[in-house]
Parts: sequence; structure tokens; C-alpha cells
Amino acid sequence: MGNIMSLEGKTLFITGGSRGIGLSIAERAARDGANVVIAAKTAEPHPKLEGTIYTAAEAIEKAGGKALPLLLDVRDDEAVEAAVNKAAQHFGGIDICVNNASAINLSKSEEIDVKRFDLIQQINMRGTFLVSRACVPHLRKSANAHVLNLSPPLTMRPDWFAQHLPYTLSKYGMSMVAFGMAEEYAAERIAFNALWPRTTIATAAVEFALGGEELMRRSRRPEIMADAAHAIFLKDAGTYTGNFVLDEDVLRGEGVTDFAQYRYDPSSQLEIDIFVAP
Repeated sequence: MGNIMSLEGKTLFITGGSRGIGLSIAERAARDGANVVIAAKTAEPHPKLEGTIYTAAEAIEKAGGKALPLLLDVRDDEAVEAAVNKAAQHFGGIDICVNNASAINLSKSEEIDVKRFDLIQQINMRGTFLVSRACVPHLRKSANAHVLNLSPPLTMRPDWFAQHLPYTLSKYGMSMVAFGMAEEYAAERIAFNALWPRTTIATAAVEFALGGEELMRRSRRPEIMADAAHAIFLKDAGTYTGNFVLDEDVLRGEGVTDFAQYRYDPSSQLEIDIFVAP
């Protein structure tokens, strides 16, 4: 099977997509006429953070897609199964799963409390595993099934582990889910890949958890991740699997040479993201 040209009529199940990168991926797919399930835990507006599953659904419909907002905490295994099955029933299947839901905490080993350690492992690694596994029976029926984890390349650099071990474990855990399942389901032509940004991305996580407005200015907009994810979803799932790629590299492979369009602030120097070798 060759590359498909559009996501029209395809169904995406996206975790944590009420804002940021997840919403951007959803809107890009919606422009093709895709069906998008937003499975996230924000139902009520947050005082600081924009977006709920309902505003995300509106944005998807406005962009040209069909939307199904589902309230979901990826830590709840029964709720994950129920949400995936409801999504598949609503749209007649699932073609693409995007594990975008993620919690960030850059504390060092002695600084982090156990509850916070457990939280980031449960959302990032365990949640990714549960959602991927729940989607597999539906993905088997798709003509071009993709699972995409928003997690870094498995580069075993001690300094990246030393700086924020709990978070690194959780994000590398997401990548290991892709690494293992890519091989486990290769014969069934279900693709598992991991995508990570080369630079920081202008999202609420960057603004409120990492570096405020200054880091936002040194970031790229979420659209670069959305365009890279879109390019991956169009690839042949039978051959394009087990890859750990950076957004910029994917787009360069698609012939993109102008990345200025993605700059949050064209006058600021870009900040290379963590887990990316300079």
C-alpha cells in the first residue's frame, strides 16, 4: 500500500487534546475532514489554562472535521477501555491513536514527593500503555493504523537522567511502549512511532511550568508538531514503524525548508528542547 494523501474520513483518538500540541494535531486532521475524539480531563475552564474538551470539539468542527469530546483520566483503566470503545462505536472504528496526555515535573530525585512521582509515571508511561492497548483491537481493522506517542528518542545520556530522573523515566517509558509495540504488532501492520520537538513548543506547559513568557518567545508554535504528525499519519503503516523522530526532521523529509512560519517570536533565538542533542 502506498502513502495516502488525506485523513478524510479517518478517526483519530487523541488523549489530552483540549489545548496545545494535542489540539493542534486535532485541528490539522480536521482540515482534511477527519473524525477526532478528544479524550481529556478538562471539562470545566481552568483559571490559567485555555481550553476544555468542548471548546476543542468546537475548534475541530470549525476546521472541517467531526468531533467527539470525551471526559477521560488516562490513569483509570476501566474508563480508558470504555472511552476507546465508545469512540469506535460512535465513528465506526479507530485509525489513529495519539498519546499526547502528559504531566511534567522537572524535580530532582530528592526533591519530588512520592505522589507527584507516581502521578507522572501513571499519566505518561502507564496511560500511554493502557490507551495504546485499548486501541489495538480497533486499529487491527483499519487500512492504515498508526499510534503516535509524543515522547523523545531513546538516547541513553546520563546527564538527561541526572537532571530530572522522575520525568525522564516517565517520558522514556512512553517511548519504550512505542519501541516494544512496534515490534509486537509489526506483523499486523499497526505502526507505532514517537515524535518529539527539536525546540521547545509554545504551550501552557512551557509558559506555566518551565520558563514563562521568555521561553515562549524562544519556542516554535504547536503547528510544527501538528504538521509533522500529519505527515507521519499519511505514511504506510506497514513499513513506517518503530521510528523516533524530531518534528523538524520529519518535515525536512517532506521537502519543507522554511521553518520561520513556526516561530512564536521571529526575533528570538530558538531554545533546543530537552532530550535533543545539540
